[in-house]
Amino acid sequence: MEAALAQPVLVLNRLWQAVNVVGVRRAFSLVAQGHAQVVHLDDENYYTFSMLDWIDFSASNPPLDEMDAVHTVRHTLRVPRVILLSVFDKLPRKELKLTRNNVFERDKNRCQYCGRTFSRSELNLDHVIPRDYGGKTTWENVVCSCIRCNTRKANRLPHEANMRLIRKPSRPKWRPVISLVARQGAHEQWKHFLDLAYWNVELDE
Repeated sequence: MEAALAQPVLVLNRLWQAVNVVGVRRAFSLVAQGHAQVVHLDDENYYTFSMLDWIDFSASNPPLDEMDAVHTVRHTLRVPRVILLSVFDKLPRKELKLTRNNVFERDKNRCQYCGRTFSRSELNLDHVIPRDYGGKTTWENVVCSCIRCNTRKANRLPHEANMRLIRKPSRPKWRPVISLVARQGAHEQWKHFLDLAYWNVELDE
């Protein structure tokens, strides 16, 4: 049952916008407290269930396997895949931190000088304007570079090394938290809501 409780559940705000992902245990807690309802897709229609309604639904529609079931003393409940919050109607926002992995992610593991893609173990970070020139460690001045290009450029400006950036670096925009968690293995019932999220918000550049 622990494996079932650890599965991800998509959280929608009351405007049916995807805002987060929580574990099954947290999802059941929100539903039991009346802060959310379970959303279930059936024949291309979405239905919402309170905790008592979900218990009844689970009894008449038994889980297909153990990963789809949570057992209590009295009931066997289906694992919810999506829940709908009763009150919350905002889209929480979170800014990406400037980290090595996030720069590699922004630049798609591609050297911003030669344009080739490498494994992360073969990449470095380069200050476009070197720190000795007053360059700062910011999204707009740090790029992904291969070891060869990084060595060639050394402590110089790109034009001084006869090199050019393939793309001007920029700060990733603020974006809903769902864009950070949507890469998890999405359940089929998430698809509609994640499609809306992808079409309507800015993701990684």
